[in-house]
Amino acid sequence: MWAYIRRAPGTYVWLVILLVTSVVANHLSPDVLDHVLGNRSTNLHHLAEDPVRVLVASAFWLAGGGWITYFVVFNVFHVPAERWLGTFRWLCVVVIAHVAATYISEGALYWAIRHDYAPASAVNTLDVGVSYGLAGVVAVLTYRIAAPWCYVYVVGVLAFFTVPVLVDVDFTAVGHLSATVVGLGCYPLVRARPGKWSPGETVRRVRHQ
Repeated sequence: MWAYIRRAPGTYVWLVILLVTSVVANHLSPDVLDHVLGNRSTNLHHLAEDPVRVLVASAFWLAGGGWITYFVVFNVFHVPAERWLGTFRWLCVVVIAHVAATYISEGALYWAIRHDYAPASAVNTLDVGVSYGLAGVVAVLTYRIAAPWCYVYVVGVLAFFTVPVLVDVDFTAVGHLSATVVGLGCYPLVRARPGKWSPGETVRRVRHQ
């Protein structure tokens, strides 16, 4: 188990921190929790006042879904990405996607407020969580998969994050789609990494065993 964990140390350190903050959140009253998350939200107000603090702090709290769900999802996407890219490059993708998608989504919200498509109170909208960084990593894994499977994968990923924007657009949906595009744009960071995973080859090996 230790050998498995130490091959993706960044992912598991992140999961431990999320576990601690999730336990803390479960023991807070709703009013106190709203205050705690509100102070760590990457909303327009905080991005203007203290952007670095909230960009860092918001990535260590879960806005929705149980920790177990994120444990599974992190193992499916973050672990293979970190092992393939190395911790530094993986972290670069996470940070770039998290920061870029936050500013793009909040920029879209600012535009909506200025044009009366959203209320002025939306400057304090709650926006915390790990999903933008996750979306970026999900997208960058496209380059880990051998052709033609990578094309099937990327179409599925783009469809998954595009449909919410078309059905019921909000700043979170815009943020997820933006993080996906940014993740795909991280190709210069990953193009030198060796190894392509082929689902078909994996299936053939299993059959021969």
